[in-house]
Amino acid sequence: MAGGLAGLLDDIAALAKLAAASIDDVGAAAGRASAKAAGVVVDDTAVTPAYVRGLAAERELPIIKRIALGSLRNKLLLILPIALVLSAIAPTLVEIILMLGGTYLCFEGAEKIYHRLKHDDSHDVPVVIQGPDAEEATIKGAIRTDLILSAEIMVIALKEVIDEGFLQRAIILVVVAVVITLIVYGVVALIVKMDDIGLRLAELESTSSQKIGRTMVMGMPKLLSALTVIGTAAMLWVGGHILLVGADELGWHAPYDFVHDLEKKVEDIDGIGGLLAWLINTGISALIGLIVGAIVVAVVSRFRSKSNDDSH
Repeated sequence: MAGGLAGLLDDIAALAKLAAASIDDVGAAAGRASAKAAGVVVDDTAVTPAYVRGLAAERELPIIKRIALGSLRNKLLLILPIALVLSAIAPTLVEIILMLGGTYLCFEGAEKIYHRLKHDDSHDVPVVIQGPDAEEATIKGAIRTDLILSAEIMVIALKEVIDEGFLQRAIILVVVAVVITLIVYGVVALIVKMDDIGLRLAELESTSSQKIGRTMVMGMPKLLSALTVIGTAAMLWVGGHILLVGADELGWHAPYDFVHDLEKKVEDIDGIGGLLAWLINTGISALIGLIVGAIVVAVVSRFRSKSNDDSH
């Protein structure tokens, strides 16, 4: 009896160790997958605050909460099942979809630069509809935009864990969906309320609090501008890298081999070899992203121009 109990306890301990190892594996894989999607996450974080501009301050956080819940539904109920089915029956199709998403990222990044060079900032700011239906219209518009960004995030994450078992893959992607949504909309909420927090601090008697408060209020526009720049650069880099790696995996090895050869020439330099190799890969990826994005922008602009001419 005692031997049987000891054996049972040993089995339970072994199962606990296995479960702990599985949790560690899921956490590590989720971390890697989330990191790969960083470029899209930054862009998502930079875009979303604009949706609550012009709305009542007391409604900002409730609106962000509803957009966050809509984003989570997009990821878990729509994108995740489709991505898992495709990864099970046609994994090559996942690579092609990922490259299409990478091309879209390049287009988005290049289009932002194009509009900035034209001094047209309207492209970066979602239209906030006025009137009694403003809140519902704003939330629906934000969730529609999030659907594209969420799809890119989830497919990038899926690509990182496509060799895992089906169940583990599903668990990892659920973790990625929840964690990224919490991070993005937590940061968005903080950014949106930063000026309110700054104003509260500026009203306190403490000189240091007043100084911090004024700095926060004055720094808000600069922070949003910096996020836009970082998001644009990240889109070109991530999009270009997706295309570079995807082309290699689909059989066109020359571009990736060229970049890899350049990396090997500098990676053994003492102290800075790793950094130089990363800069080469990142720089060439961003250049690829800019070139591909510029081509797509030119094609789309031509198509839009032709459509406008036909409508007149």
